[in-house]
Amino acid sequence: MQTFILIALVISSIVLIASVMLQSGKDAGLSGSIAGGADGLYGKKKSRGYDAIFEKMTKISATVFMLSAFINSLL
Repeated sequence: MQTFILIALVISSIVLIASVMLQSGKDAGLSGSIAGGADGLYGKKKSRGYDAIFEKMTKISATVFMLSAFINSLL
């Protein structure tokens, strides 16, 4: 049981780091104006779709991380 919790903790931490790093910032600044041309090519809905997926991944992996860390501390 403790091995499963530890594996869940490691996987959720890796997914959490990746999903946070891949999200675009709300205030993109200069990089947002440069990449703004790409929105015209790919469409804003597609980029919002990716941001929504990363946001969901962040919430789920953060929840799994917190729960597995708590359970691991109890064991």
